[in-house]
Amino acid sequence: MVTGNRWGKSFVSALKALHHAVFQTRDLRYDKPGHYRIVTASITQDQAGIIWGTALKLARDSDEIEPLIKEISRTPFPRILFGNGSEITARSTQNRGEYLLGNDYDYFIFDEVAFETHADYVVNEVILMRLADREGELDFVSTPNGKNWLYHKAREMQDSESGGHVQFGDSRENVNISADYLNRRLEFFSSDRVAQNIMGRFVDSGREIVSSEMVDSALEQSNLQFLEEPNKNFRYKNYRFLSGWDLARKRTATVGVTVAVDTDGTATVIAVERFKRMDWSYVFQRIRNRQQEFPGVLVLDATGLGDVVTEELQDLAPMPFIFTEKSKAALLTNLELFHSLKKIRYSRWEIREQHGKVWSLEDELRSATWDDNGRCDGVMALALALWPLRRQTLAPITEPRVSAV
Repeated sequence: MVTGNRWGKSFVSALKALHHAVFQTRDLRYDKPGHYRIVTASITQDQAGIIWGTALKLARDSDEIEPLIKEISRTPFPRILFGNGSEITARSTQNRGEYLLGNDYDYFIFDEVAFETHADYVVNEVILMRLADREGELDFVSTPNGKNWLYHKAREMQDSESGGHVQFGDSRENVNISADYLNRRLEFFSSDRVAQNIMGRFVDSGREIVSSEMVDSALEQSNLQFLEEPNKNFRYKNYRFLSGWDLARKRTATVGVTVAVDTDGTATVIAVERFKRMDWSYVFQRIRNRQQEFPGVLVLDATGLGDVVTEELQDLAPMPFIFTEKSKAALLTNLELFHSLKKIRYSRWEIREQHGKVWSLEDELRSATWDDNGRCDGVMALALALWPLRRQTLAPITEPRVSAV
C-alpha cells in the first residue's frame, strides 16, 4: 500500500491487524490454538508504535473488541495480548532487522519500508524467514521515497502472478483532513513533492546518479534492429570496444560490461555478464574470452587487488582503476554526463540468478543513488567501460557530487 501523507495508512493497517487478531486468518494446516502473532514493524520503535497505538485505541473504543483484550504491556516492547492467544507487537527493523531474529509471525506489517536503508536485506534475509513456519502474510505500507527498493518491489508485484496486490492512494481521498490545507500545499509544493507526498506516486528523489528520464532515453535509443544481434552487426563495422569489469567483494558480484563506440562517440552496451562466488581463475578466463570476442580497451577494478589483477592479465594491457572517494565520484559523474548528453544506450539486460531471481541492469541504474551504491556492480562496470571516453575539458552539466566508497 503506497499512498500520500495523511491518507490513512496507519488506520487501515490497524484495522487489518485487529481483524487478523480476532479471526486468526491463516491456512488451517498451520492452525495452532493459543498462538497467533502479529507485528507492526518500522525503521524506528516510535514509528512502529504508531500502527500499534492506533490498533489499541480502536480496540478500546469498540464494545465488541475491548472485552477480548487480556493484557497490555509496553516493556520491553509494546504488546497487546487477546484472550484467544493472538498478540500484536511493535518492533523496530534497526540494525538490519536484528530485533526480529528468532521470532515467528502470522502477519507482518512493514511500515514506511521506503525509508529503510537496507530494505532488500531486511525483507529477504530476515522478515521472510519469520513467516516461513505458517506461510504468513506480509504487508508493505509506505509513502514513496524516490524510486528505490519499494518502487521496484511494487512494479515486480504488479507484473507477477504471485497473488500480491498493490494499492495506491491520494491524500485528497481522506475526507477527514482539510481540503483547503491540501490545496494550499498544491499551490506551493513542487510538482515532484505533490506527486510523492500527496498523490502517493513514485518520483526520483533527486539523489539518483542517473535519473529515470535519462534511463528511459537510453532505453528508447536502443530500440534499433542491429542491437538484436550485437556480435554479427558490430564485428564488421568501424566500432571500437571498451570493457569494464567490477570485481566481486564478499557480498557483491563480478560484472563485466562491454560497449561499442561509434564514430560520433555514442556508446552502446553489447555484452553484460554477471556471476557470484567464482574462483579467480574462472573470472580471469571470462575476461580473456570477452577480450577475444571484443578486442579493445580493458578497464579493471583494481581496488584492494592492485598488482595481482593487472599482472595476471598483463598481456591484455588492462587499465587499472582504484576506487577512492575522489575517483569514484569522478567515475559516476562521467556516467551521469554520458546519460545527460544522450551518448549511451542499452537494452533491458536481465540475468536469471539462483532461485529464479532476476538481476536487471535497468533496475540497478534506476535505484543507484549518490548515497547508496555500494552493491551496484553493474552500474560500476558500465561506468568503468565509459571511463576511457571521459572528456577532461568538457564542462559538467550538473554540479559535481561526492559519493561514499
